[in-house]
Parts: sequence; structure tokens; C-alpha cells
Amino acid sequence: MCGAAGRLRCGRCRLTYYCDVGHQKADWVSIHERICQLLIPIRTSLPFLLSEKERKHGTEQLVKRQKYIIDLTYSTAQEFVSEGKHKEAIPAALHALRFSTEVYGSNSVQLVPAYLLLAEASTGKYCLNSKVGKGKTSHGSGVGHLPEASKYLSQAQWIVLRTPDCSVAVQCKLHRSLGLFYAAEGNFEQALYHLANDIYLASSTFGLKSIETSGGYFHMANVFFRQNKMDIANSLYTEVTDIWHAFLVKSVQAQEQILKSQPEMSPFTEDKEVSEDRMTEAQQAEAIRVLNAVLDVREQAPKQQPGETARVLHALAMLYYLSMDLSKAREVGTKAFDLLKQLPQQDSLEAIGHLLKLINSKPSYTK
Repeated sequence: MCGAAGRLRCGRCRLTYYCDVGHQKADWVSIHERICQLLIPIRTSLPFLLSEKERKHGTEQLVKRQKYIIDLTYSTAQEFVSEGKHKEAIPAALHALRFSTEVYGSNSVQLVPAYLLLAEASTGKYCLNSKVGKGKTSHGSGVGHLPEASKYLSQAQWIVLRTPDCSVAVQCKLHRSLGLFYAAEGNFEQALYHLANDIYLASSTFGLKSIETSGGYFHMANVFFRQNKMDIANSLYTEVTDIWHAFLVKSVQAQEQILKSQPEMSPFTEDKEVSEDRMTEAQQAEAIRVLNAVLDVREQAPKQQPGETARVLHALAMLYYLSMDLSKAREVGTKAFDLLKQLPQQDSLEAIGHLLKLINSKPSYTK
């Protein structure tokens, strides 16, 4: 894990060495328990006396196994980060980086996602969970190792600069990670510069109102929030809410049409037609984090905006409904409905009422 000489060996796979018990335990909790037995066929050398065809097949199987471990370790690290468990994410992300290096080489753009994930885990989501309260801002539970984060970001930036045909998605991720890093340092000018680049690249490819662009708006809002520029921050939080609200309305409508055409199905059916329009798990996790953070800002603001709060709650209710967490969907949907009933303008009341009917028509299910 740390590059120091290993004295302790895993008693199960007998292939992994650690410098001390602490690192062994950290790796086990993070990812090693899941990949321990998977490492054995990867680290076992092929017999020497094989035909060329057998060697080729063995190499193909090795690469296939390595790629599987890359996907598993990366998704596990990503899940830890989304849950705010940044320390637990680091060993899994390190495995993703090492196996990516073995498969693709040390200069491949395929390494950039792992480098950025390591940087995010090392920095922590300083700009994610901004909360109003006595002029302070909560920055989540990041590990807070900025020198390590800087090192990983430099590696990612170097690779991207050397890759002329680097995808827009990777460039966006790099600028967003740099924006979060500089925000963590308190260098808001550089943070806004990189987040603006993230927004520009995402909007030119996916559109100004896309969920891919909304993340840049959100993190930029958090920077302005920390600068106490509340008018700009509130405007950007509203933009983020509107983007997710519009996307989720369309998603609920699409699913409802499918269920009407096939009444025997439920929202939980793993049918290909249903699954195609679903958000990815990463998108769901991002939406839950972002919308709950915006809700915190709205609920704790000195000057309440109940209409904006109700809109965030409505978006969250749709999100929980689509992600099959009906108890939470019902809870926040009812809260949005009750809040809107108190307002003179009740444009969304019918839509929320309809959503609650959809939620209540299904058996209760909690993820």
C-alpha cells in the first residue's frame, strides 16, 4: 500500500505483503477481502512448456481477469467516496491504479480515472456538503492529505496533456477534480477557473441543461457559498435543482409509460427496456449527494425560500422512487406536498400528488 518493504503476508492468498498490521487491516476492510482469491490465478505464472496458442489464450484470460479486478476495485472505491468513507476508498483505488498500469501501461489515459479517484479520496469532498450554520461550512469527512492529492492530480494532468485525443468526459473530470482541490486549499480563484472549464466542456458536449453539466454548477455554487456571495450561490443551486428536477420528471414519466404498457411489471423489474432509461448507480449516488446538500442549504438558510425547498424535495422524492427506496420517497414527497399547500402558488401540487399515488400504489421497499 505505501511502497515500504513488506513483512506481513496475507495468510489466505499468500501473495500480498504489508509493512504493518494497520495497513493489512485497512486493505482487508477496503477491498482485499473481495479480491483475495481472485489474485491467485493472476499472480500464478503460466507453465513454461505451452504452445503458442495456449500462451495466447492464457494471456487473454489474464488480461480479462485483471480488467475485472480494475472494474471491481474502482467501483468499490467510488462507492466508498460517495458514502463519505474516503479513508476506506484509498486501498481499493490504489489497486485499481496498479492493475490499470499493468494492463494499459504507465502513460495511458486509462489511468486517469484512478488517479482522480485517489485525489478525491485524499482531499475529501471539501466542496460537497456545504451547510449554512453560524457562518461556517462543513466539508465532509475527507482524509485531508493535500500533498498526496496534488501528486495524483499532477500525474493525471500530465497524462491528459500528452493525450491529444483525450475524451471530453475525462477532461471534465480532471478540471472538476482540480477545482475541488483548489477549493480545499482555499484558492477560490483557481477553483472557479477549473470549474468554469468543466462547465464549458460539459455543456458544449452534453448541453447546458444536462446532468453532466450540473455537477460543475453545484461545486461552483459551493465555492461562491464559501465566499459568502449568496446571490450567485443561490442562483447556481437553483440551476442544479432545475436540471435534476427536469431530468427526473422525464425519467418518472418514461417509466410510468412502460409500466402502463406492461401492467404486470413493477418498477423493480430487471427488464432490458426498463433498465435502458435508468440512471447509472454513479449518477444516482451523485444525485442523492447533490440534492441532499442543496436541501441542507435551503433548510438552513436565514431567509427561507419554501418554493425552492419544495422543488428540491420533489426532485428527491422522484429520485428515491426511481431508485426503489419507497419509504424515503414517501417521506420527502409528503414533506414537499405539505410545504406547497402553504404557498399561494401551487403549480407543482398536482404533480407531487400524482407521484405520491404512484409511490403508495406499490409495496413498501427500502434499499
